[in-house]
Amino acid sequence: MTIHRAVVARVRPLTATMTRVTLHGEGVKDFRTTGTGDEYVRIFLPHGPDRTDVSLPRTTEQGGWETPEGQPVAPMRTYTIREVRPEAGEIDIDFVLHEGGIASTWAAGARPGDVIGLNDPTGLHSPPDDLAWQVLVADQTGLPAVARLLENTPDHVRTRVVLEAPDPSAVLPLRELPDSKVTWTYGGNGHGPSRLADLVAAAVPLGTDLAGGYVWVAGETNALRAVRRYLRRDLGLPADRFKVVGYWIPNSDTWSQRYEALPDSVRAELEALWDGPGGDTVDVTIRYEARLSEFGL
Repeated sequence: MTIHRAVVARVRPLTATMTRVTLHGEGVKDFRTTGTGDEYVRIFLPHGPDRTDVSLPRTTEQGGWETPEGQPVAPMRTYTIREVRPEAGEIDIDFVLHEGGIASTWAAGARPGDVIGLNDPTGLHSPPDDLAWQVLVADQTGLPAVARLLENTPDHVRTRVVLEAPDPSAVLPLRELPDSKVTWTYGGNGHGPSRLADLVAAAVPLGTDLAGGYVWVAGETNALRAVRRYLRRDLGLPADRFKVVGYWIPNSDTWSQRYEALPDSVRAELEALWDGPGGDTVDVTIRYEARLSEFGL
């Protein structure tokens, strides 16, 4: 695991609610992409008004990282990589702009010369070898990953894309495959209830021939609980035939506090779910999320 010191090369607004920050510098010359379209990194942000003063963590022998003694902990957020250009030594990250949020605020004011840190990337999209069709569904936070996934998709794969944007001004052009369909819907994204579960059910209805298929969904974490249940329990998709990725949580700044405020017995029960012989990870996740919902989390 490497922590890379990245310098902002340029900033380009994409829409009123999304901006692209291009990173370069000596610190990213050894950055190695996984090649996976939804690969993500943790970014480490400045902790004060000096936009070049980032307390970069150091890696540990266990493969994690730690803040050097006496240094402030850098605020950290997770973002997908939009594009990597090794020949130019550049990395693009697209940021959704919204009120509040330390990363969004940083991106809104980003300018050449600013410094952030980022770790090595991890990819999640893992279609089967017999991939014949795929469904990609996301809200605006998943748009950069969807765009890159489309760019990486072989022409013979039948692709259905459904995107939930806050409004028509957030629409961006996407690669058009020979056998693909892209549908934009409007709502959710923190401005109203997300319809991601309904959109997935409409795109992959009960009775669908699942042979050769793969479903990838990303967006508001709480809205994806129903998506995961539908794909696994109702549709009966094997765990290796879909990926559901939570990108953001409403009121995320207080989530940990609310979790820690739960009775000790409840927290012990929730944590024990991951230790017992409860089936595969997806089934355990569904049970875990169901209990969180019962406690308003």
